[in-house]
Amino acid sequence: MRLFLCLFLMFSSFIQYGQSWTPVKGNLFTRWTKDVRPDNVWKEYPRPQLKRAEWKNLNGLWNYSILPESVSIPSVFTDEILVPFPIESALSGVKKTVKKGNKLWYKRKFSVPKNWGNKKIALHFEASDWSTEVWLNGKKIGIHKGGFDHFKFVLNSDQLKNTNELIVGVTDPTDKGWQALGKQVEKPGGIFYTSVTGLWQTVWLEPLEEAYLESFKLVTDIDKGTVTINPSIVSSKGSYALKTSVFYKGEFVTSKTTKIHEKVVFKIKNAHLWSPETPNLYDVQFEIQKDNKAIDKVASYFGMRSLKLAKAKDGFVRLFLNNKAVFHNGPLDQGYWPDGIYTPPTEAAMLYDLQVIKSLGFNMLRKHVKVESRRFYYLCDKIGLMVWQDMPNGDKKIGPQDKDITRTKESAKQFEFELTKLINEHYNYPSIVMWVPFNEGWGQYDTERITKY
Repeated sequence: MRLFLCLFLMFSSFIQYGQSWTPVKGNLFTRWTKDVRPDNVWKEYPRPQLKRAEWKNLNGLWNYSILPESVSIPSVFTDEILVPFPIESALSGVKKTVKKGNKLWYKRKFSVPKNWGNKKIALHFEASDWSTEVWLNGKKIGIHKGGFDHFKFVLNSDQLKNTNELIVGVTDPTDKGWQALGKQVEKPGGIFYTSVTGLWQTVWLEPLEEAYLESFKLVTDIDKGTVTINPSIVSSKGSYALKTSVFYKGEFVTSKTTKIHEKVVFKIKNAHLWSPETPNLYDVQFEIQKDNKAIDKVASYFGMRSLKLAKAKDGFVRLFLNNKAVFHNGPLDQGYWPDGIYTPPTEAAMLYDLQVIKSLGFNMLRKHVKVESRRFYYLCDKIGLMVWQDMPNGDKKIGPQDKDITRTKESAKQFEFELTKLINEHYNYPSIVMWVPFNEGWGQYDTERITKY
């Protein structure tokens, strides 16, 4: 009976996915490899600090091909890859290297839920390494350069059909270029590791209302007991209001209704502070209202904490958290997985890593020349781990001579664009306590100006 059941499940998988996807054999796996399936891969909501009820996950089996860069959009895609695992990984089901001069192509079809009506739709890419071009239903909708930051395209209803064809083309020079890449090399060895090409974080859709919360910047001041929220709202013509409500462990704390472009300031009495020992978080509910009716609802959270450099009682300058000198003790976390390379096999695997760091007595980690998914920082917020966040380095030759390259204007402009994206996208996470613009001297330039920035 047990044998029959196993055979039935294998056959069902073959029918459902067209091909029987499996991790590439002969590789080092983790205890979570067995939990990965095309129908459940990275199903968690990808943007925890700005969460809406409606969304659609596009992770799963896509078609792919690798062709010379000179070739235009392929007419035939015959092989399958499991998104969001990079093509070099065993969990992608492929494990191939895309060498310089070639281009990685993806294709999949999707439909928009009928209950979304004729709303605008945001097509989100949490991360793709490195230069990513996107076509929808045969028309190019944009290009993005950067391997670690989120980007999106806002689609109108006239761009969408009942069934839509999404094609993505990615080029990545890895260590043959000047772009930010961290520790990726085409031929790994020593302290340098496997390259990552293409989609390596969640791809997803969400509907957008006529007025919607695009983002917000949040600043806490524990000495004054205040939280200041600066919302960024996209709206059509009309009269709208923003209602912002704060809760702690399910209990109502305070609420305000303001104009949509006004900053919101709350007084939090006897605030429960965030720290590694007490990772207290407040929940926030945003509602954009029109005629007293909520048209956009967003859930978020924040942590009350302060950071500064100051002299301690011994006369030395120390790192202070919540007005107390705190020794930062933790590992260099490089974020490479034997089965998924840049992409953990599951969120449970990623959480386990963080829980082990905490259980060993550490209170922080340095996220080394890599930017993780937004859920990583959410988990650090939840369990109480401080994060030193690196900007991935680039413009560095890796080899026997190891000499810095003089940055071109193009290289510097791209580096600062990605550094700005890194900070803006992660500004509100209480766990992030330090930004690291350069690792050692790799690609270092204009140090004083960049540090002041």
